[in-house]
Amino acid sequence: MLISFSAIFFALSDVSPITGAFFRAAYALPVLFVLWWTRRNQDRRPASRRWIAVGAGLALGADVISWHSSIEFIGAGLATLLANTSVVFVALGAWILLGERPRKTTMAAIPVILLGVTLVSGLGQGNAFGSNPLAGTLLALLAAVFYATFLLAFRHSNDEKAPAAGPLMEATLGAAVASLLLGLASSGIDFAFSWPAHGWLIALAVGAQVIAWLMIAYALPRLPAVETATIILIQPALTMLWGAIIFGERPSTLQIVGAVIVLAGVAFVAFIRARRVPDTLPAG
Repeated sequence: MLISFSAIFFALSDVSPITGAFFRAAYALPVLFVLWWTRRNQDRRPASRRWIAVGAGLALGADVISWHSSIEFIGAGLATLLANTSVVFVALGAWILLGERPRKTTMAAIPVILLGVTLVSGLGQGNAFGSNPLAGTLLALLAAVFYATFLLAFRHSNDEKAPAAGPLMEATLGAAVASLLLGLASSGIDFAFSWPAHGWLIALAVGAQVIAWLMIAYALPRLPAVETATIILIQPALTMLWGAIIFGERPSTLQIVGAVIVLAGVAFVAFIRARRVPDTLPAG
C-alpha cells in the first residue's frame, strides 16, 4: 500500500523525471545508512556482493527515470500497471542469462499480456487517456526492462549475511549515481529546493524507498512465495485507484479492458514464477 503511492507522490511533486529519481534516492540514503550502521557488524558480505548491489542500482535509476517519464504521458495508474510487466522480463532474462527455462504456461501468457499492453497504449483510440499514451506505454515497458535487470542483479547481491538495509542502501546509491550522471548529461536535473515539491519527494523516499522496501525485504523470506507475489499485485491496482481519486484519471473503456488483461497476465506469470523463484518485487 505504501509503494502504491510512489507514482502519486512523484506526480504531486511536479518535478522533472530525473529530478524526482535523484532526490528519491538522495533523501533515502541517509536513513538507510543509519539503519545499516546500527547493524553493520552483522553484514558479512564480500565486497563483490556490495558492488553488484551498486551496479543493480544503476539499472534501478534508469528504471525510475523511464517510469517517471511515462507517468507524464499516460498517468500514474497506467504507468505503474505497465511497469509491473517486469515480472515477464525477469522470466525471460532468467532464461537467457541463467538458463532458468520458463514454463510453457508462462510463455503462453506473454501474447495475452501484449494484447493488453496494446489496448492500454491507445492505438487507434481517439478517446485514449493521456497526453501521449503510446509514448507513455513504450517508456513504461522500458522501465519494466530496466527493473527486471535490477531484480536479476539485486538477487545475486543479497544474502542472509546482511541486514536488509545494506543491499538496499547500496542499490539506492547506484540509483542516485545513475540519476545524477544522466541529469548532468541532459541538463534535466534541478537542484533547487522548493516546497511542497520536495516534501512530496521526501515522502516518496522515506515511505516507499525505505519503509516499504524494508518491510518487503523482511516479509519475503517469511511468506510463501506465491502469497507474496499475489499480495504485491495490490500495488498497481491501488495506484490506479489513487490516480482516479486524486488526479481524475479516466482511461478509456478499451484501456481499462487492456489494464485488466495486463494485470491478470502479470498475476498469472508472477504466480507461476513465484512457485519456483521468489524474486518478485513491486515496480515502484
